[in-house]
Amino acid sequence: MTVLETQFNGIDPARKGKVRDIFETEDAFLMVTTDRLSAFDVVMPDGIPDKGKVLNQISVYWYDQISDLVPNHLITTDTSLYPEVFKPYAGILDKRSMLVKKAQPLQVECIVRGYISGSGWKSYTQEGHVCHIPLPKGLKESDKLSEPLFTPSTKAEVGDHDINISFDETINLIGKEMAGKLRDLSLEIYNKGAAIALEKGIIIADTKFEFGLYNDEVIIIDEVLTPDSSRFWPQKDYEPGRSQNSYDKQYVRDWLVSSGWDKTPPGPKLPREVIDNTSSTYKEIYSLLTGQTI
Repeated sequence: MTVLETQFNGIDPARKGKVRDIFETEDAFLMVTTDRLSAFDVVMPDGIPDKGKVLNQISVYWYDQISDLVPNHLITTDTSLYPEVFKPYAGILDKRSMLVKKAQPLQVECIVRGYISGSGWKSYTQEGHVCHIPLPKGLKESDKLSEPLFTPSTKAEVGDHDINISFDETINLIGKEMAGKLRDLSLEIYNKGAAIALEKGIIIADTKFEFGLYNDEVIIIDEVLTPDSSRFWPQKDYEPGRSQNSYDKQYVRDWLVSSGWDKTPPGPKLPREVIDNTSSTYKEIYSLLTGQTI
């Protein structure tokens, strides 16, 4: 079953993101990860079966792995412990939802790039830098960087595009101390996650994190090191000098580019082959990371 929308009796989402629906309770938020797929900041009309379950469970896995670095917003994924109003929907909510703390989001996307690819590669070839950070000449596409880069962006609303910002602009948004803390946390989490993934034959080329404040403490919120927030490459196929095979939604991106779509809403309908292959890819990365199946 593919879940594109979540509707509960008389309850409207407090916030609807590109993939997640957030419902407010008295003491917490219920975060539901749907099977919607966003590419080039546009939500596609077709969902990817079980994608939401994969994303939700991968985040839970990483929350545990990085708990020594930063607290997270998770209260429980046990639907029997959810508020009564949600219990009739336990079947739909199982594995694709979590009850989370009411944190105040910090208005910065914390992006870390360990390899030069995607928009970073495009910027480097055109301007010699990535998000105003100069890089040495002679890098090849998909090269590993000498050290990971922190390249923050603004957080866009649905249908809008995130905008890369400099570290100085980040300071202007959230203050010098907080900007430094988010940069350092982001790099620590990426380095630990990348090392764990590499042991399982996966290269994490880049990723993005979101943080919030809860009781004046910085915690990590939303998804962590998932195929939607990260670029995953199979280590066995890695070869600098070209684009890489990918465990994330790159399959959809590549089809969209080849289709001639102009990257403006609405997105085109996806062929069944693209949907099925993408679903299989999401499930494969989950199994590789966790050793379990959805």
